[in-house]
Amino acid sequence: MEDAGLRCGGLEMARCVSLADYEALACSRLDANALAYFEGGAADELTLRWNREAFDRLCLLPRVLASRALREPGTATRCRLFGRELAHPIIVAPVAYQCLAHPEGERAVAMGAGAQDAMMVLSSLSSTDMAEAAEAGPTCRWFQLYVQPSRAATAALVARAERAGYDLLMLTVDAPVNGIRDREAKAGFRLPPGIGAVNLAGLPQSPPIALPEGASAVLDGYMSFAPTWEDVAWLQSITRLPIVLKGIVSPDDAARAADLGVAGIVVSNHGGRTLDTVPASISILPDVVARVAGRLPILIDGGIRRGTDVLKALALGADAVLVGRPVVHGLTVAGALGVSHVLRLLRDEFEVAMALTGCDTLDQIVPRLVLG
Repeated sequence: MEDAGLRCGGLEMARCVSLADYEALACSRLDANALAYFEGGAADELTLRWNREAFDRLCLLPRVLASRALREPGTATRCRLFGRELAHPIIVAPVAYQCLAHPEGERAVAMGAGAQDAMMVLSSLSSTDMAEAAEAGPTCRWFQLYVQPSRAATAALVARAERAGYDLLMLTVDAPVNGIRDREAKAGFRLPPGIGAVNLAGLPQSPPIALPEGASAVLDGYMSFAPTWEDVAWLQSITRLPIVLKGIVSPDDAARAADLGVAGIVVSNHGGRTLDTVPASISILPDVVARVAGRLPILIDGGIRRGTDVLKALALGADAVLVGRPVVHGLTVAGALGVSHVLRLLRDEFEVAMALTGCDTLDQIVPRLVLG
């Protein structure tokens, strides 16, 4: 059965020449429950749509007859980020509950990412134990963190990540509560038996908050656990790992993050899954870059589906990009092989885009290459 599954996945991979092909195949295979979870956005899904449309509105301005830089072969896309030498600036974004898409879940993603030398960020809500995921792939070394209801629980989760060999924390700051997700509600989304947030099991528990009559479950309940800038400073005090804040869209917040001395930020609207009508990530990127003025690395996610999108993001000031849904599509279609192929396609497209815009190294990717 396993061999048959591999053959089937290989045949389907052969039909995929773009990330869009993987998306179409994956959406035809996922059940309604998983499809609503992975593909849906918040409310009317405007931000979800804008993330993609904003890239489409940007034009590239090719440069021709460019002289080739003298460099060591194989180094054109190499970059250094958070103390690591990376083969390329394409990173696997944290996505929860990947076993919804494939039985091997995060293990398969770690294997596929490792095969393409792509750094992987493991979600706190991984359906695979963090140590098992790290063992499955050498690039699964960055851990996405949600602040837990108590500092004791957060500290315990950080300690687990450190013991498992993770060397960076990516703190998600834009989702203290879930967004209004109509698509999930219509599908009656629920986690099936056997799939859950295994890394949160056994953490110290806080007593439930007793809300007075008439109190808001959101504003008086969940938001009492919402992370603050003070929590970021506290987190810096309990770990030596670099801390990257994911979910920054306001230039003011970006500047404050730089003032606090975090390692970096991710310009992100949570894939359009939290607050609808937030600007597309790529639309706000130039303002964030201008405000930060080089004080820390800036990553971006949201809507990246082509190598040209990677080039546009770097030209507008990002140091690297994160991709989430396309990786899930590859996972759904063909497990680790599908993940590897998705990342290879994206990297190949990126390198072609570099060549056709006269860029022989990443530092030649500059704002004047982008119009619009």
